[in-house]
Amino acid sequence: MNGNPEISAQLYVESKNAILAYLVQNIDQKLLEKGDEVLLRRRVEELVEEKLKAERLPFSRPMRNRLVSDMADEILGFGPIEPLLRDPTVTEVMVNRHDQVYCERFGKLELTDITFRDGEHVRHVIDKIVTPLGRRVDESSPMVDARLPDGSRVNAIIPPLSLNGPVLTIRKFSVDPYTVEDLIGFGSITQGMAAFLAACVKVKLNILVSGGSGAGKTTLLNVLSSFIPEGERVVTVEDAAELKLHQPHVVRLESRPPNIEGKGEVKIRDLVRNCLRMRPDRIVVGEVRGGEALDMLQAMNTGHEGSISTIHANTPRDALARLETMVMMAGMELPSRAIREQIAAAIHLIVQIARLSDGSRKVVNVSEVQGMEGNVIVMQDVFSFHQKGIGEGGKVLGTMQPTGMVPRFMERFAAAGIHVPADIFKRAGEELR
Repeated sequence: MNGNPEISAQLYVESKNAILAYLVQNIDQKLLEKGDEVLLRRRVEELVEEKLKAERLPFSRPMRNRLVSDMADEILGFGPIEPLLRDPTVTEVMVNRHDQVYCERFGKLELTDITFRDGEHVRHVIDKIVTPLGRRVDESSPMVDARLPDGSRVNAIIPPLSLNGPVLTIRKFSVDPYTVEDLIGFGSITQGMAAFLAACVKVKLNILVSGGSGAGKTTLLNVLSSFIPEGERVVTVEDAAELKLHQPHVVRLESRPPNIEGKGEVKIRDLVRNCLRMRPDRIVVGEVRGGEALDMLQAMNTGHEGSISTIHANTPRDALARLETMVMMAGMELPSRAIREQIAAAIHLIVQIARLSDGSRKVVNVSEVQGMEGNVIVMQDVFSFHQKGIGEGGKVLGTMQPTGMVPRFMERFAAAGIHVPADIFKRAGEELR
């Protein structure tokens, strides 16, 4: 294809639309139902070549290959965004409108050159994603949350709620979840912090992982859960199952949204209550966001120690305030002091993770909950991140430092026969407190 590139691009788009219509008419439905990707791709290639010859379109071999690939993505996958979903470096795909598609790569957002034909094309892909999952998107149900078979989380919202056309967001599921060695290598945590957090999990401290959206809470939760000893029964409760625990005795529970008739919903709170009857050694809640906070706190305070969960909050103090609000959402008429006493008794440690301006994700605070003073929950940082500035390429410069405070639960490590050297809490040139 030579000549004016704009004409060439227009011809390609027009040809693609015509070929897609030809494919839809001529591809065997039984072949689609069979789902054999190799046979389907071969048949797509034959039909594309057939149409190109019939129309005598002047496409080069690379352009023909691109057409076959694009058509295969439309028929077998999720259309224009399929290459992003296959790309292992892409962690999130965001379709803001039919001609604006962003992706997240290495913690940074970037605008792609991918476009859909129009809003209806985006709707078609959304339907293709959610229909096999037993969900629907229409005027009566214009928002949907779903999970793909590979574990990726999908959110779609359509007009009239979204003003610029259908919006699609996919958070990809990592096939190989990060390990603690990966987080140390990325600089998310230090070797000393990793040893400390592993000991905290092993001695059954109740841990709350706090952070903003996309900060890496689930990744950190997965890493912390990997420290749970293999001989224990672990029950996980999630809104969309993302955790990948490798212990032999894991029971996974996932909430369920209402069906098309608006029935059959099973909430996180229902699952948390139910898992207490399942003889768990550990309860791992993917995220607390409502009344289940009360049930979780009661479980932590009545013998189910070693529980781990995440919460949306920007600081450890905010995490406690949000937890208090969520307990109130449970519908129990409890005074604030009673709620705070429950929180102070239940939560031992808050691990705050953040996504910094350069896209990196770091644990910025590890805080011990020490109890109550008056009406206030007392906390003390054990480790905190100190940002020193911005370096070359916008890289955040800073170090994670111990505060010099030794946690009050150190005797639990000794009682369990776990040695955590006191030096990891020592600030340079200062004595331990």
